[in-house]
Amino acid sequence: MPISYDVVLADMVAAAREAGALTQSYFARFRELEIGVKGPADFVSDADKESELLIRKRLIGKYPDWSFTGEEFDPVTVADAEHRWLVDPIDGTTNFINGMHYTISIALRRGSETVCGALYNPVADEMFTVIKGEGAYLNGERLWVSKQADPKFFAVGTGLPTSNLFLYPGAYDRLDRIRDPIGAVRIVGSSANSCAYVACGRLTGYFEESGLVDWAVGVLLVEEAGGVVTDWWGRGPEFYERSGAVIVANRECHAYLLEKLKDAPRKDTGKGIR
Repeated sequence: MPISYDVVLADMVAAAREAGALTQSYFARFRELEIGVKGPADFVSDADKESELLIRKRLIGKYPDWSFTGEEFDPVTVADAEHRWLVDPIDGTTNFINGMHYTISIALRRGSETVCGALYNPVADEMFTVIKGEGAYLNGERLWVSKQADPKFFAVGTGLPTSNLFLYPGAYDRLDRIRDPIGAVRIVGSSANSCAYVACGRLTGYFEESGLVDWAVGVLLVEEAGGVVTDWWGRGPEFYERSGAVIVANRECHAYLLEKLKDAPRKDTGKGIR
């Protein structure tokens, strides 16, 4: 029987909203949270773990034969390894523990493709949804990337890299070259939300070294909103899904960022699905 991804997406949205309500109960008292440290600028809270467990329970309960990869616990591989959930229960944990916007990201992969996704910002009550080939939406409204073609008006999102990242050397020199001619650089603090902002035109483009679980939904949102997605050297998903070095942007901003980032070192840093 063919899979209805509309039905699957509705289940993803319901799980994301439930996880949103759970995490908001923690968010309301963010100053009191106990924080763990996984690595440089990489934090975790009880809210991350409980959110992932909730989403895992809901999705595996509905689709017991599909595999599951999350940020906080070991992956689950079951009968149907072709279908796999990719879940970031709080993308933007640093934002979360400081009382700023964060997202809950749920993607469904079929083989090597993301086929649908739900990305929820509980603070703003913004639900981004996408099915491959059917467009990108925010709270039911169709999305398109920015039409801005003049670099002096570009708003580009990124993060500030730490020295443990492969692409750290030269990062701030590259950022200087990007920043000078454009309108603004913005740090949203969530890879997923940054991609969503490109999809709805709030950002003209976004680049960072991050991970597939973080931005699987966001990348599909941008593609379905008419944007361009490659690695920093213009290559496709077989490269950026492994390295984590991704550019998402409208066509003009994508060309601009490619030119500014092309001298970065190339390496498969293994940030794909665990």
